[in-house]
Amino acid sequence: MLESYLPILVFLVIAGFAGLAPLVAGLVLAPRRPDENKLSPYECGFEAFEDSRMKFDVRYYLVAILFIIFDLEIAFLFPWAVVLDQVGLFGFVAMAIFVGILLIGFLYEWKKGALEWE
Repeated sequence: MLESYLPILVFLVIAGFAGLAPLVAGLVLAPRRPDENKLSPYECGFEAFEDSRMKFDVRYYLVAILFIIFDLEIAFLFPWAVVLDQVGLFGFVAMAIFVGILLIGFLYEWKKGALEWE
């Protein structure tokens, strides 16, 4: 039984070596010549003009959450479409209810103006 795990162990060792060898080689062989320009903060070619820990507008997070919600809806639709002939009418009605609830949420957010960016 233990011999059936040997190919997996060999694969893990080779994969670990293939992943770690370039990192170690870069650390060992790379030249180290620190310079003031190399160590300075970089932001689009000029010095940073604000603190990097500034607060973002809440609308940014709201749009991100809405994108995740509706992106997951699409992720559920693809497997459902593949097995639609197997799940029959019950599966179709269940997915119609799911999409309907998400559509109501989408219309509510649209009406409230959550998708508008000023």
